[in-house]
Amino acid sequence: MSQSTANSQAAPKKKADQYNDPSHNYLQYWDGRDYENASEQIAIKKLLGKRHFGTAVDVGGGYGRLCLLLEEYADKVILAEPSQQQLDIAADFLKDHPEIDRKLMQADDMKFEDESIDLLTMIRVMHHLPDPQPEFAEIARVLSPKGLAIIEVANYAHARNRLKHLLHGQKIPAKPVDIRSEANKRDDEIPFVNHNPKTVIRQFAHAGLKVEQTLSVSNLRSPALKKHVPIGVMLAIEKQLQAPLSSLHFGPSVFFLVRKISS
Repeated sequence: MSQSTANSQAAPKKKADQYNDPSHNYLQYWDGRDYENASEQIAIKKLLGKRHFGTAVDVGGGYGRLCLLLEEYADKVILAEPSQQQLDIAADFLKDHPEIDRKLMQADDMKFEDESIDLLTMIRVMHHLPDPQPEFAEIARVLSPKGLAIIEVANYAHARNRLKHLLHGQKIPAKPVDIRSEANKRDDEIPFVNHNPKTVIRQFAHAGLKVEQTLSVSNLRSPALKKHVPIGVMLAIEKQLQAPLSSLHFGPSVFFLVRKISS
């Protein structure tokens, strides 16, 4: 084996490698996850209300799942995605919406000018970011002075985990928790972590971002509930729970609405 081959095999995976794997179809991942998808759209609508924006970008938006919703809130929508495979899938998924731009880029190195983005969403990306500070700094750079960002966090401090830690006399960790299986805890596997929302709020502040609003999302995420309760009923309850449970960081997903701290 050559030295170059050995180095190649030892190199950690890039953030998009999993999503460039032909065996990983992110579009198919959403089969059977109608509740989760609808819950996230409910949250975005709650956070944006009747606002309208010039330019919106969905960072790490995969095949464009949420871009169609963002079109209702912005004059121009851009899908910024680090996986070429996902952008190829998006070309078909968004074929009836050619006005949605698709750009290949990483969240920590967005090719946008300073203060050029009015609305930014980053959903289901944080679970791949053990240290999101570079991404938060980049978000602060590209947001316009009155711009808003919606950032979703995979929440380790959800109600079931808090109960479990309480019963074991343990505190919820402040640092991200690696939730990969033991077999996948290798440098050549893409990170997969859950965060403590209180830590994330401090990281926002360090990057020059402040939280305007918080929602607890996917509060009823449960295979048993999805099997026995009609999705319409679940979503009606979900819609009522997101705001009241927000201060508790109750659900497995937390949505933050943030803006830049005025200088």
